[in-house]
Amino acid sequence: MTKKDFFWKLGYLAIAGGVFMIDQTTKAWATRVLRFHGERSVITDLLNFAYAQNTGVAFSMLDNNGDSGRWGLSAVAFVAAALVLYFFWRTPRSDDRILGSLALLLAGIVGNLTDRIRLGFVVDFIDVQFGSWHYPTFNIADAAICIGAGLLMLDLVLSKRNQKTEIRNQHEEVAK
Repeated sequence: MTKKDFFWKLGYLAIAGGVFMIDQTTKAWATRVLRFHGERSVITDLLNFAYAQNTGVAFSMLDNNGDSGRWGLSAVAFVAAALVLYFFWRTPRSDDRILGSLALLLAGIVGNLTDRIRLGFVVDFIDVQFGSWHYPTFNIADAAICIGAGLLMLDLVLSKRNQKTEIRNQHEEVAK
């Protein structure tokens, strides 16, 4: 890896650090303001800020496992963060979409891991609803994980499409 590539990757990690700080800052705000003063409507019947404590995983699954669940989920998150970092450093500098998605995944995983270790639960506060439909309450770290995973899936689809196009082009060249 060249020095330029190394510093470019540090830039991605700085972005991950920024997303992590935004996540932690907004969770601190939610804890300080929403926990004691209740829900705040941002866009009526669509977006609210409402304090929630999530001791489980996504959408509060595995919610009632006490301390063993807390530390078990923390261990899984730690391993996931380590794997993301491993793949981040092994990814070529030219794969910006993958590097960006891994940075977002890392920020989200570490953001929720920090809460789980420090507090024993993850602070959620973004509440979206539309009519009778209600999405589970989430936070910035959750959004970063979803966006990062979405970008990885998009890259998978696009890379498969590019491979098919390249194979088709090779067959056409051979046929000429």
